[in-house]
Amino acid sequence: MGVRTWIDSWPVYRQLTGTDPLGRGAAAKSGARRTPRVASADRVVKSVCPYCAVGCGQNVYVEDDRVTQIEGDPDSPVSRGRLCPKGAASLQLTTGGAREHHVLYRAPYAAEWERLDLDTAMDMIADRVIEARRAGWQWEVDAARTRRTLGIASLGGATLDNEENYLIKKLFTALGAVQIENQARI
Repeated sequence: MGVRTWIDSWPVYRQLTGTDPLGRGAAAKSGARRTPRVASADRVVKSVCPYCAVGCGQNVYVEDDRVTQIEGDPDSPVSRGRLCPKGAASLQLTTGGAREHHVLYRAPYAAEWERLDLDTAMDMIADRVIEARRAGWQWEVDAARTRRTLGIASLGGATLDNEENYLIKKLFTALGAVQIENQARI
């Protein structure tokens, strides 16, 4: 590749000399890829980024029932198609090699993690919730009837929607918990 060919392929040079002075179209495209990564997607699913309380809109591109790309949703009034670095990397949540696809459990004082089947893990969680509720249960405090437990609390995430928060509040109230908070309010 000659020097002139290299300069002509340089994006900044193409931006300054071509028809794309803002660098939002042809000047920003590399020569290696002529078709967008999302061109082969079967469908686009609208979603919300799970990382913070902002709730940026995302377009999730699916091909053969697999997520192939996640980009900012230009129709979102919140983010207008933009994503922060964490949101832009959220594809790794679904397809990353470090993602676990099974339940791992580390017993108290153990050095190693062990695999559990989902039914066993759910039974362990249910047993611990019942025991914590039983151990922290208060029928009355200072002769006032309370019927509550201080052994269970909930701190919800900021990206939970109103319906999810409603269901969490109902569940924990039914369990007798009074310490129910959402991170979005803090």
